[in-house]
Amino acid sequence: MLNQGLSFLLKGGPVMWPLFLCAIISVAVMIERFLAQRATVQASAGLVKDVRKALENGDINETRHLLETREGPIPKILLTALNNRSLGREQLEHLMEEVAIDETPPLSRGLGALDTIITIAPLLGLLGTVTGMIKAFRIVAITSGSSAPATITGGVAEALIATATGLVIAIVTLVGYNHLSGGVKQIVSDMESAATKVINLLERQNQESPIAVSER
Repeated sequence: MLNQGLSFLLKGGPVMWPLFLCAIISVAVMIERFLAQRATVQASAGLVKDVRKALENGDINETRHLLETREGPIPKILLTALNNRSLGREQLEHLMEEVAIDETPPLSRGLGALDTIITIAPLLGLLGTVTGMIKAFRIVAITSGSSAPATITGGVAEALIATATGLVIAIVTLVGYNHLSGGVKQIVSDMESAATKVINLLERQNQESPIAVSER
């Protein structure tokens, strides 16, 4: 059955091969990005709550260990705040912004390729249809008799396979791209929220008692 499906798709012409490549790249990138985003979210789940509890207990070493054992941009930003807690609020915010700027681009890795596939897949499909139509009408030009109508309809049907394939690839990739882009925005929002909460906590504790957050 798989061979029959592949044989049917290959009737769309040579342009089907780059379309297959687009499909493979699209699926691979979407799976990799989905897993990466899920790992980032899981690594940060409940992190701010745990950090708050450790800081309220005044245990910097425990807080640092908690952040160093987690992967992802949010633990890195919070660790930066912890290691530079002696700085003023404005300086600390600028430093954390720099870390956020460095950590944000990797979150969008591969999304540019998906964006390109969304655009190029329908165009490749259209190219396959045009070349297929040219081929079909060229055959019709040298075909006569009762077989001419069948040749036309068969050639047109095969030519449209490329367009249909390109559209399917673009639609599926667009859905995945929008979902992943939304995931990146959510992670960035979580980074900002976590940074603000920890800065406020450090500032409040420093104001109440400069030695409340001493290492031990």
